[in-house]
Amino acid sequence: MTDAPPIEIRGLVKHYGDLVAVGGVDLTVLAGDVFGYLGPNGAGKTTALRMMLGLIRPTAGSVRLFGRDPQAGIAALDGDGAAGRIDEVLDIVELRDRAKDRIGGYSHGMRQRLGIAAALLRRPRLLLLDEPATGLDPAGMRDMRLLIRRLADGGMTVLLSSHLLAEVEELCNRVGIVDHGTMAYEGTLEELRRTAGTVYRLRTTDDDRAVAVCRDRSGIEDVAVSATAGVVFRATDEAAVGELSRALTDVDALVLELSPSRATLEDLFFSLTEGDGANGAAPRADRQDAVAEHAA
Repeated sequence: MTDAPPIEIRGLVKHYGDLVAVGGVDLTVLAGDVFGYLGPNGAGKTTALRMMLGLIRPTAGSVRLFGRDPQAGIAALDGDGAAGRIDEVLDIVELRDRAKDRIGGYSHGMRQRLGIAAALLRRPRLLLLDEPATGLDPAGMRDMRLLIRRLADGGMTVLLSSHLLAEVEELCNRVGIVDHGTMAYEGTLEELRRTAGTVYRLRTTDDDRAVAVCRDRSGIEDVAVSATAGVVFRATDEAAVGELSRALTDVDALVLELSPSRATLEDLFFSLTEGDGANGAAPRADRQDAVAEHAA
């Protein structure tokens, strides 16, 4: 089944008594992806990863790695000739010159890279990394980031679970965000940004009148006022922003500044996983505060 995706999960559930650790995850990682698997603490990320690796059995649902059940034996997905690749993988993780040193003398970052070298010995097509930069200093984080990029550039599929959202934003082409055991989003970062809309900062000759106009316009959402940014709002349609400019002119609230602000992965992550809304989505009042804070 060579055309099957590296990871395909459908309806994945894991219960521990009354505790629902994973509540119905659907997820697909495509060949060549560097896929960021994200979620707040307690969202079920590590439990899902352990089921992907065949270390624990799901309560319900299915996991397939390249079309195969990991419970049937992951080793069959690896290559062979591991013993002859030691020098090669040490070169990949830049530890060749420390090959004869005792591991006790390795730094934390070197030990992290050595763990990846061990995973690479059997030429895997898929690498799952759970918080690989934990405890690393800035230089170690940089080295880990460069290593993941080299592996991806070499054609390996990587699933990366991390709390370092800036690193995920730089490395990953697709992301999955899990909240309360279920998927809040799966897709590209650009698709997520388009769905969330763009945050705009607005200053006019009459901001009070501008706020009233913004709140009356279709396609303009989450209008708020920031002490530092002036009027801020979210829009998913550029045409609505153009029509807003004309409407402001019609009421003599002349535009002094109208500028978009690109949302970061951190902004989008919190909009999906904080608040009292369904599946962790922020309610409207909280979204307005978040929009104002982001624009500021």
